[in-house]
Amino acid sequence: MHEDAEVILFGDEEGAAEVARELGLHHEPRVEHNEFGTKRLDSIIRRAQEIARHELLCYINCDILLMRDFCAAVKRVREAHAQFLMVGRRRDLEICEFLSFAGENWEARLRARALRSGRRRGAEWIDYFAFQRGLYGRDLPPFVVGRVFWDNWLVWKALDSGYPVVDASAAVLAVHQNHDYGYHPQGKSGVFCGAEAERNCALAGGWRCLRTIADATEVLCAGELRPNPGRHWVAARRYVRQAVRVAYHDGVERAWFFLLGLTRPARRKLGLRAENLRRWRGKALPLFGRHG
Repeated sequence: MHEDAEVILFGDEEGAAEVARELGLHHEPRVEHNEFGTKRLDSIIRRAQEIARHELLCYINCDILLMRDFCAAVKRVREAHAQFLMVGRRRDLEICEFLSFAGENWEARLRARALRSGRRRGAEWIDYFAFQRGLYGRDLPPFVVGRVFWDNWLVWKALDSGYPVVDASAAVLAVHQNHDYGYHPQGKSGVFCGAEAERNCALAGGWRCLRTIADATEVLCAGELRPNPGRHWVAARRYVRQAVRVAYHDGVERAWFFLLGLTRPARRKLGLRAENLRRWRGKALPLFGRHG
């Protein structure tokens, strides 16, 4: 990608140190974990900003493949902004064999395959973050990676700090290598709806502090940076959707208590207590209020 790119590999998984030595990477085996043994994002970003050689950093998940168009996009955005956050959508691709990076046409082959067979994900799937050193400080919550919501908070934080957020989806082809969720005991449901996901959401501050790529202030397309007017519609839909959720929840509550009052005489005769009905209702409607 770039002759002076520095790669910092975080984690002490089996084989990480050997790969780092083979490829000349900077290996950081020590990463803070939560009580479940999951890596904490704040320790990774804090340490990276301390030891990186360059002022421009990029956090990227290890299942993502980037090509030379990434460097071109970063260069263009950096020419326009001293501080910024650059993000972009990904394409999911089934890669079941070892990729060879030998030769000059590996990138063309991968690009053609991804455009032909890859599945383009929505704006809420964010796997790389390019930013200037210092964008994220000590107020970065102790999110854990491999779960949800932390990526949405990173976008919100840049926007809340007044920095431009650039959507580079049209300029950067980021290829995601498909995988299962066997790294979590509950699989995919644990990753998206488990206790650690719920904690990440709470640490973020709920739905008011979660944003997606669609909230970017600018879009990079054909080498040009353009304002993103669609972000205002995205924000409006977010508040409308939340208002509908609240109204729906309140409506169900009012209907439930009306039903309890209407059926009170019959319940007394049958010996049914309201506490038992409430317990049943809690099991039958477990999703109300999830993730705000």
